[in-house]
Amino acid sequence: MMGGYNMGGGMGGGGIIIMLIFAALVVIPFWRLLPKFGIPNWVSLVSIIPLGALILLWVMAFRDKLDGGRG
Repeated sequence: MMGGYNMGGGMGGGGIIIMLIFAALVVIPFWRLLPKFGIPNWVSLVSIIPLGALILLWVMAFRDKLDGGRG
């Protein structure tokens, strides 16, 4: 039992709760912000994946450039 982890490799019940809290802390701001950029709310679920969150941030940052300066 090295490092306090069991040999089963699982995180236990506490780890799942922490992951759900982290997912909520990431998804909720995207859920509120994306409609202001003309993107549907459900796309915020992509932000659970770290690379997905980075891509969404880029899309939000350069949205005016993609629309040709409109809006």
